[in-house]
Formats: sequence, C-alpha cells, structure tokens
Amino acid sequence: MITRRTALGLLAASPLAATPLSKALAADYPARPVKWVVGYPPGGATDILARLIGQRLSEKLGQQFVVENKPGAGNNIATESVVNAEPDGYTVQLVNPANYINASLYKNLKFNFVRDIAPVASFQRVPNVMTVNKDVPAKNVAEFIEYVKANPGKVNMASSGNGTSVHLSGEMFMAMTGCKMQHVPYRGAAPAITDMLGGQVQVIFDNMPSIIQHIRSGSLRAIGVTTTE
Repeated sequence: MITRRTALGLLAASPLAATPLSKALAADYPARPVKWVVGYPPGGATDILARLIGQRLSEKLGQQFVVENKPGAGNNIATESVVNAEPDGYTVQLVNPANYINASLYKNLKFNFVRDIAPVASFQRVPNVMTVNKDVPAKNVAEFIEYVKANPGKVNMASSGNGTSVHLSGEMFMAMTGCKMQHVPYRGAAPAITDMLGGQVQVIFDNMPSIIQHIRSGSLRAIGVTTTE
C-alpha cells in the first residue's frame, strides 16, 4: 500500500495520476469515458505523457481517457476543477512537481492539494534539460555562464509557468552561478518552445519529452541535464 508520506516523495519526483478522494469504485470501473485533466496546453511534457498513457489505458480498460487541457496559474486552474468534480473516479489529473510547489508559493488557494487529491499511481520520471537557442554561441554550461555575465540583462529564460520545476531549475541555476537572467513565464512548454525557436527567449530548463525532438533536429541545443548523468 502506498502511504501518504510515500506518495509525497513520488509526487516530488515524477508526474502522477490522481483523482479526488472518493467512495470505493465499482468493480466494473470504468463504465464510461474518463476525463483526464492536464494543467498545461497541448504539446508539453505533461500533455504528451497524458496522451500516451491515456491511449494505453483506453485500450486496456475499454473506455476512452479523454485529455482536457486546462492551462494557467501553474496547474492551479486544472487542480481546482478536479477537486470540485464529482468524486466518482471519472475525473483524474496528471500531476507534476508544480502541484506540490504551489502549496508553498500561493497563500490563498481554494483547495488543499494533499488533503483533496488522492494518489493513484506513479509512472514516469523525467529529467529537465538546459537548452539554448541555436543563436546563443555557448556550447556548454561554462561557456553559457560566461555569455550571460558578459551580456547582463540580455538573456531571457523561458519556463512553463511560475512555480514549475522548469522555472525553479532556472532560479536554482542563477542562484548557484550568480548569473542574472530575465524570467519569462508561459502557460506551458509548447508556447515557450515556440518563442525559443523564434529567438525571443534564449534558454529553458524544460522537461525532456517536450524538448527532445527539437534537440535531435538541431533547432535547439542541449548543454546540460538535471540528472547525475
């Protein structure tokens, strides 16, 4: 059995499917389509994972898991909609570290995430990748630090929203290196990457699934990861 304390550890490290606290589910669950709420726009890591896992669940369980994107406020809009949904197991949420980060960032949330959301299963851990626009001359982290310090106020750091792991990875990087960058929060990874490709922002510490195709194609350059290897 996964205890609440164990679930907290899993949530801090990986996206997690979750559903409101509810009565015991019927043996024939699911008897109708399940709404899977994602707190970001289509195209980001969380959305990609939801669609991949949702497709598999649909195949295995015989009912559609329909992704519904509710971006904004660092997942809080999506979470509030799930908390207020009928607690029957037919509205679930793909949770990521931002959901727990928000508990310390926002003073007046209309829900208590730990109390109001029940964990179901942990299924994915992904690293964040420090990625730069191809016009940035730096080929590694050391060169990037030199570039930022030589160009004060000229480097914009994108994120998928305030309080996300993408945002806090960048803030930690600035704190550790003394670099000063302008944080530009977006409503999700997809619009942030669009501006990365266009050169409006120069660096992002994005989740691997949403950025990897652009790294492989050469349109963006990866110079570091948040894992030990």
